[in-house]
Amino acid sequence: MFNTVPPRVADYVAYAKANFPFLLQARPDDCHKGTFGTVGVLGGSEGMAGAALLAGTAALFSGCGKSIVAFNQAHLPMAVYPTRPELILDIAAHAVKRTDITTWAIGCGLGQTELAARALHALWNSTHPQLVLDADALHLLVEHPQFFPHTKRADLVLTPHPGEAAHLLNISVNQVQSNRAWAAREIAVRYRCWVVLKGHNTVISSARGFMHENTSGNAGLATAGSGDVLAGVIASFLAQGIEAEKAIPAAVWLHGAAAEILVAAQVGPIGLLANELNDAIRWLRNRLVAGM
Repeated sequence: MFNTVPPRVADYVAYAKANFPFLLQARPDDCHKGTFGTVGVLGGSEGMAGAALLAGTAALFSGCGKSIVAFNQAHLPMAVYPTRPELILDIAAHAVKRTDITTWAIGCGLGQTELAARALHALWNSTHPQLVLDADALHLLVEHPQFFPHTKRADLVLTPHPGEAAHLLNISVNQVQSNRAWAAREIAVRYRCWVVLKGHNTVISSARGFMHENTSGNAGLATAGSGDVLAGVIASFLAQGIEAEKAIPAAVWLHGAAAEILVAAQVGPIGLLANELNDAIRWLRNRLVAGM
């Protein structure tokens, strides 16, 4: 990806070794795609297919074995994604019945229609152990409370930006931003889940009291699709069998570090594209394993 190794890579290796040592582990020789789980992405309503494709691509680039993109449309918008034929494409009505998906990332361009709510409801009441909810899925939680009893899910991750957090708590964005740690904790307790409150110094909280503030990243992440990529990385790490307390902060850190590496390579911050994050995420994850 880079002609020369960008500066600070040694610092990233040292940080990961101290905080997320699993990121430095090489894969065993006898592994196969099933070893690393399957991510399903539910999203991509009409005109928003790109959001779901970004998340599905991020899941692959961060290491899951297989990625299935389920569009919330009556028919597939494409037979194959030409630049990423590795992605398996389906429609939501079919995909929600699958039993081979380890972790679902839900909401990336999903829409907020009744059809979208019912698709989310189907997964909420399924036996799928892990759901990562982003964007439209968060609004559906608020607008259709009859579908989503808070006690139903045992392993749930919500990834709101400040506006979505305000909707979840029925308060103003200013109130969220004035005490981000409190807001993240309040959502976590109310929904009995993990919370990733995105923004400058993303806050991660759990209903059981875990609290972590991430410091990686830069203004290049203020671009359409950045959150979709993050949802895909979180889902990917969970699908790989990494426990939430390690997977979620590591995914957030890696996402931010990828943006830093791109800017160091003079890609952005102005005009940095979300899809460029995927290349940097894969590049950095492999550099961490190589120890350089």
